Amino acid sequence: MNEYAQRIAALQGRLGPLGLDGALLTAFTDIYYFTGTRQNSALWVPASGPAVLLVRKSFTRAKADSPWLDVRPFASKTDFAGAVPAGLRKAGFTFNGLSAQLYNYYARLMPGAGIADISAAVRELRSVKSEAELALVRESARRLSGVFSLVPGFLKPGMTELAAGAAFEYQSRLAGNEGCHMRAPIGENFIGVAVSGASAGQPGYFDGAVTGPGLSPASPVGASLSLLGRDSPVFLDYTFMHAGYMTDMTRIFVFGKLPPLLLKAYDTALEIQAYLAENLKPGNTGDALYRKALEMAAKAGLAENFMGAPGEQAKFAGHGLGLELDELPVLCADPKASPQAPLRAGQVVAIEPKFIFPGLGAVGIENTFIIGPAGAERITGPDDRLVSL
Repeated sequence: MNEYAQRIAALQGRLGPLGLDGALLTAFTDIYYFTGTRQNSALWVPASGPAVLLVRKSFTRAKADSPWLDVRPFASKTDFAGAVPAGLRKAGFTFNGLSAQLYNYYARLMPGAGIADISAAVRELRSVKSEAELALVRESARRLSGVFSLVPGFLKPGMTELAAGAAFEYQSRLAGNEGCHMRAPIGENFIGVAVSGASAGQPGYFDGAVTGPGLSPASPVGASLSLLGRDSPVFLDYTFMHAGYMTDMTRIFVFGKLPPLLLKAYDTALEIQAYLAENLKPGNTGDALYRKALEMAAKAGLAENFMGAPGEQAKFAGHGLGLELDELPVLCADPKASPQAPLRAGQVVAIEPKFIFPGLGAVGIENTFIIGPAGAERITGPDDRLVSL
């Protein structure tokens, strides 16, 4: 049994206890995870028996990508009826990757069937990576770290944030960066942020510590046309995708030196990262780690600036990575005040303690880690020093 078949079998093992006859997966990252193809398709996974991939386009390429799977064309309702049995009692969908239009379409194709959300089950399955997946994550981290090592060669005072970001993204594409996948619809055209000084304190819709002003109200995230100045932090936060798998990294650069408040905040970010990395191990919870990060920020007198400008703070200190930027686990306070699932070996986490000061700029650090049986393995760049240019 190949790895994709094993993943399908693992999902099937969860469907029966949930009282489901099967699951229909429509989000492209879920389909890729279970089949190895990214083509426009829907995957039917029965509670027992072989799965069927129904492909709208490209059928030829999907067959080539997944020769072990039952791949069929999906041009009509008849094709669907030939793959998904009639008389289903209940089927699972991933609501977090399903539009209302698609929900209604498939509900009409399964008349009388109850529909349940299995987003949590699929996210939990995907959060623990196999050795093959971890090899791709490590290669992604290696390439991302390599791009960051080139920054001192192209970052110049007086260039615009946009030029700095474009230079980084050019080198990143040359290194093979495939882009960025997010389950949240707000992540379109987003692979990272290049901002400096006051721009870093500009609030925005993106649920992260630093949003950036962007170029217009139509695209209010990332670099602007502001110039890189002296004695002000240049904040570069970028992702990298290799063979579908993502890593995340942030570094701070400065022409000259930072003011004492920002240096203190940077040192505090390093201390928080060190604690979180030391305790990023199976059995601990993201909730407990996040609360400790808050405690450390408060002890340094920087609580109001932790993970965002005052009143605009993101409520996490780290997030899972994989085929998407926003996976489990998340180092955050559980909004439902219920116990979080403990961390598990094989999960990948980006730790990102950051501090934002309106008018001054943003400082912090971000690295990607793999949780092992006894602790965390750091896989992005080994040097966390503030880079003075």
